[in-house]
Amino acid sequence: MNLAFTHPGLLLLLPLAALPLIFGVQKSEGFPSLQAVHADGFSTALAILLRLTGALAIAALIVGLAGLHHLGQSIERLGEGAQIVLLFDRSSSMDNTFAGSVPTGEEFSKSTAAKIFLKDFVKKREHDRIGIAAFSTSPMYVLPLSDHKDATLAAIDAIDLPGLAYTNVAKGLAMALSMQEADIEANAGNLGGSRAIVLVSDGAAVISRQVQDQLRAAVTKRPVNLYWIFLRTVGHRGIFDEPGPNDQDTAYAMPERHLNLFFESLGIPYQAFEAENPAAVEEATAAIDRLERQPIRYSERVPQKDLSWLAYTIAAICLALLLLAKLAEVKLTENGARRRESPARRRATPHAGSHYGSAHP
Repeated sequence: MNLAFTHPGLLLLLPLAALPLIFGVQKSEGFPSLQAVHADGFSTALAILLRLTGALAIAALIVGLAGLHHLGQSIERLGEGAQIVLLFDRSSSMDNTFAGSVPTGEEFSKSTAAKIFLKDFVKKREHDRIGIAAFSTSPMYVLPLSDHKDATLAAIDAIDLPGLAYTNVAKGLAMALSMQEADIEANAGNLGGSRAIVLVSDGAAVISRQVQDQLRAAVTKRPVNLYWIFLRTVGHRGIFDEPGPNDQDTAYAMPERHLNLFFESLGIPYQAFEAENPAAVEEATAAIDRLERQPIRYSERVPQKDLSWLAYTIAAICLALLLLAKLAEVKLTENGARRRESPARRRATPHAGSHYGSAHP
């Protein structure tokens, strides 16, 4: 049952529950001998029941005060999904629309469009374990991989807050890979299923040769599926654009194209999506949803559950029954008995003075 108590020392008071079994719970009355009266089984059973009810009320109150609860635990489940890190670009350009302007009226910024459709993506995937990371000038660790959807959705809600200046995608990727590695080590590799990184960005930056080698070594050690949702600003170069006759085909001149080429060279499953409007973002998330559906074994963390309310409810019911029994008691005092006699019988009853008064001729 995995039951425990917050204050187990209070359980030492449980012997007090025996008091109603030792002492009567009803007021005693003086009666003549009842040996000539047949045994009343119902009355005997009711008296025993009232004693047990009193004992249960005391025991339930003590258990409630001790803080009865279910211990938190991990439950292994099987499903269909993946271990995913959502990596968000939080540079200031993400606060603009796909047209490159400040949002007005019903226009969406690129970060807001990503937020809306990624929240839908998370809600559809019941068995995924999802982590959140972000980057601008530096990487930002937001949320570790977990199956707590409420926390994931809350983290996604924050991605459309005002961003910072620059785009350092290399540090963001390094953090996402380290989050996957840390999750594997924490779970001893027992979770199974595919692992993926979903990069959501509207630009790229030059990655030095040394950092490229470090990222390549990391994915060689622990392969992941990589997706890039490129939020393209209208009129800007895309990740699939070829250089023109007079263009320099370098990482500085065409950073998006060369970042895409670098991803393709990693030797891992990789797919890029170029989105120029919110509808294209929705199509990209739907495609990733279809691709990342593999059998997965994962552990669901069940939090501690308070059960003291149940003990207090049992105590309240018992006390209510005892109160009703007390209200149903009838006091058989001498005065009360006389008040219940009929007037005719009272007149027929001789007074004490008639036996011991003066004599009559």
